[in-house]
Amino acid sequence: MRKEFDSLGEIEVPDDAYYGAFTARSISNFLPKRVVHSVLLNALADVKWACASTNAELGIIAPKIAEAIKKSCNDIEAFSKWFVVDPLSGGAGTSLNMNINEIIANRATEILGGKIGDYLVNPLDHVNKSQSTNDVYPTAIKVGSIKLLRTLVDEVANLQQSLQLKEKAFDDVIKLGRTEMQDAVPMTLGQEFGAYAEAIARDRWRLYKVEERIRFVNLGGTAIGTGIDAPQKFSFVAIRKLSERVKIGLVRAENLIESTQNTDVFAEVHGLLKTLATNITKISNDLRFLSSGPAGGIGEITLKAVQAGSSIMAGKINPVLLEYASQLSMKVIANDVAINMAVFSGNLELNPFLPLIQYTLYDSFDDLILAVKALRNCVDDLKANSQKCRGNLEKSAMLATCFVPILGYEKVAEIVKKSLDTNRDVKELLIESGLSKDMVENALDPKKMIALGYIPDKDR
Repeated sequence: MRKEFDSLGEIEVPDDAYYGAFTARSISNFLPKRVVHSVLLNALADVKWACASTNAELGIIAPKIAEAIKKSCNDIEAFSKWFVVDPLSGGAGTSLNMNINEIIANRATEILGGKIGDYLVNPLDHVNKSQSTNDVYPTAIKVGSIKLLRTLVDEVANLQQSLQLKEKAFDDVIKLGRTEMQDAVPMTLGQEFGAYAEAIARDRWRLYKVEERIRFVNLGGTAIGTGIDAPQKFSFVAIRKLSERVKIGLVRAENLIESTQNTDVFAEVHGLLKTLATNITKISNDLRFLSSGPAGGIGEITLKAVQAGSSIMAGKINPVLLEYASQLSMKVIANDVAINMAVFSGNLELNPFLPLIQYTLYDSFDDLILAVKALRNCVDDLKANSQKCRGNLEKSAMLATCFVPILGYEKVAEIVKKSLDTNRDVKELLIESGLSKDMVENALDPKKMIALGYIPDKDR
């Protein structure tokens, strides 16, 4: 063990540890049970790289030290085992900021020929120069959020495409529509999937547009947004360098104090994640319902068998991918409560609950990426049971609704009631009412139904 010192006094640190005194105290206070997200670590390293480059350009730290810091930032993934603080540690992210400061400082010290603990590069006076946790941490959170958001948007686009392909493939499969879990009017299976595709397309657009809201960062605002202990040019230069490094068009917040105080943008972003989660759950539930059976349920679609469904009922297959997508989505919806509570619990010039916001937000991104993939895999492999679709429609008295414009509401209601009471085929009763057999049979032909106006033409 080596001895290190901080403002509280002496503390022992493992000889081979790249972290230092602050981190050692942190892990004694907050038992590490969770792991810091790799995307956040890389984003923090990018911020530190941009700050070191700016400090060198402005003549605040020696170029030699700045280069050592930048090299350490480039190699940060090789030292990920030394990020040992719990991501939910108290202190508004200070523990994590100091953890990376100490790792970078020790690695940079090695690069300059020293050994761990010598601190030829100081964690505070060099690595953290012109910065505070309160501008570094939220900036890194936003950089990482944009990266995860872009991955999610790509996956949502893939799901939209899969649903649109099924819309086209099932365009001629006529089936029974359903409202309130009861028989409704005819439609095509393609129209059903087209509706799903439209909902997901709306999610895709909302998520794509919200990136604009995350690009405003407070880097250079230091402690509370006043920019104390940082040169006036620092904010502008550092954000420009960070933008170039991460290839994201970051923008300096117009009001650095406000940007340091408020975290409502994360509630806004997560609200859209929650909205996507509700659509994923709704679609998953619909597909489970439509695939129910195979003998005792709706059975209008068949899902690919991906694993055995029971430890006792041999041959049983369950819709596990849809259940997986739904469970992940339910978790995201629950996460929204934590995000909102953390956002409104900020006080005055800082929100001390940023760690919970970051941890929960990234957790939801990860869950939704997996949920969207699972749903897409299920959609890609499912098949339509055309005969079952047609059979369910033929058995339903709601087929008669197509003829309300001809027979009138009351007459059709009378036919439907008689069909249900006597268990007679509604088509027979329609023909008895004076309709021709051809006209009634046309009700089961999607193209003729569209031509007659009973099913809307999606291309119209």
